[in-house]
Amino acid sequence: MKREPRILSGIGVAPGIAIGPAFVIGTFGISVPEYSITAGQVADEITRFNHAAAQSRKQIKQLQNRAEALPAGAAEEISILLEAHHAMLSGSRLVRGVEALIKSSRINAEAAIERQITEIGANFASMGDSYLAARMADVREVGQRLLRNLLQQHYHPFAGAPAGSILISDEITPADTALMDPKKIAGFAAVLGGPEGHAAIMARALGLPAVLGVAALLQGVNPKDPIIIDGYRGEIIVYPNAVQLRAARQMLQKQTAERGKLRALKRLSATTRDQVTIDLHVNLELPRELDDALDAGAQGVGLLRTEFMFMNRADLPGEDEQYAALRQMIEGLNGKIMTVRTLDVGGEKLAGALAQLGAGSANPALGLRAIRLGLKMPELLETQLAAILRAAAYGPVRILIPMVSSVVQMQQVRHIMQQVAKRLQRKGVKLPPKLPPLGAMIEIPGAALAADALAQVSDFFAIGSNDLTQYTLAIDRGDEQVAELYNPMHPAVLRLMQFTIVAALRARIPVSACGELAGDTNYTALLVGLGLRELSMSPARLPRVKQKIRSLELASAIGLAEHVMTESDETQIIKLLKDASNAAPSARRHTH
Repeated sequence: MKREPRILSGIGVAPGIAIGPAFVIGTFGISVPEYSITAGQVADEITRFNHAAAQSRKQIKQLQNRAEALPAGAAEEISILLEAHHAMLSGSRLVRGVEALIKSSRINAEAAIERQITEIGANFASMGDSYLAARMADVREVGQRLLRNLLQQHYHPFAGAPAGSILISDEITPADTALMDPKKIAGFAAVLGGPEGHAAIMARALGLPAVLGVAALLQGVNPKDPIIIDGYRGEIIVYPNAVQLRAARQMLQKQTAERGKLRALKRLSATTRDQVTIDLHVNLELPRELDDALDAGAQGVGLLRTEFMFMNRADLPGEDEQYAALRQMIEGLNGKIMTVRTLDVGGEKLAGALAQLGAGSANPALGLRAIRLGLKMPELLETQLAAILRAAAYGPVRILIPMVSSVVQMQQVRHIMQQVAKRLQRKGVKLPPKLPPLGAMIEIPGAALAADALAQVSDFFAIGSNDLTQYTLAIDRGDEQVAELYNPMHPAVLRLMQFTIVAALRARIPVSACGELAGDTNYTALLVGLGLRELSMSPARLPRVKQKIRSLELASAIGLAEHVMTESDETQIIKLLKDASNAAPSARRHTH
């Protein structure tokens, strides 16, 4: 039977087109173990199952809270669905049946869940009721959530995904994106999430088209449905027709041709028309992005997010493990600079082994995270610093401290680093001749306002525009309901950035921008005009930014920045930047 196309709308958070089968997370890839237990183990197994049910209920409540931020109609639709899932986890036929099977058959909880779901499905099917058949999908989804929580770190959500799949889920976490292989996964879509959330940032870093905030996604897409994902327009087309497929394939061809043209810029420097060179570095989320960074012509790594070593595991990586991972990447850069940011977990980025630390915080984004966590748990920071210092013997390294808010914090970190270095030297461990530069990430308004003082105790600055915007405007960048209010061109954000840049230049220390702003060509001229000579972005965005820089003249960029900084209307600022971008001379004349 021929299916009619369905178009589902959301927020395009990572550009690109992909065509492939839907892979609904939680429906494949779980190998359910089955084994017998003794009579004495029954009570413990039921307790284990009840803990998984409690964890599942907590997760659903969190999803319900986040769904409230969606538009009214979508929020109500998703809330009804989640409420039904929550009810199934509290004394329902599913829960009672699993407990009974564990007792009567003396089998493990995972096997009992699978058997009970199969039995319920058979009963529903025998009734011939279309409504009950639809509810069976909900029962399976709840069962899969229970299995994921029981299997914990042994669960790989994409293990069964065929090559070219488009992932479909209620929410894609940073830990999920860390497991994605762009050679296998073509793109992803989720019910929850916004353009500035960490999953969106990682999608752009991996070059995967992504659409988030799709309210009816789980009801509108079934496993293996043919799909077009359009990250430009924020659309999912289910069962596309011949016309839609032809248009999508033409877009794919255009993408490939454009990437080929940009690749020709690899060996050229990012130099303005009046011969001012801008250093272009990359932000790395995962080690596998290093090849893409070098292929894009990056001059170094401006931000290595070390969270990848802590994700998707129940324990913490030791010094040797961190050292080995860092050394491999540093050696892979062949003498180019590596800027290693110390662990920044908290908010949406909590790593599995550290999740309990932020569990009691009403607002994790303002709680125990980043360097606050490192100074609260000095053994965590010391282990990481030891690994970085050891790896720094194999190539140039800078150490970047996230979420700095005071001079005292930088002094404490420097003292700890020096003590760690002395301990390693006493053991005869190979270290670099000179300790790496220690930099402060400017992403808190208080840090920007104290930049002149911080410059006296820091070797360099890196402006994190994502969090700086979020904290300045009091906007959760992952909240769909206020996504349109998140604006790095707000005059207050720009003034904080300008204050930071001026303080760094006055103190004669390097200053860079490493947030999403740095990789957006709409803002390149402004950032250069404000005085930045180092920008760091995802590898996929570097060639286009280089192309933009080669079309600029420094005098014009400075004039634009001066004009922008006199404006108090953010709408007018955006118009100024758009007009300047449209008026800029073509870069095509300056690529050879």
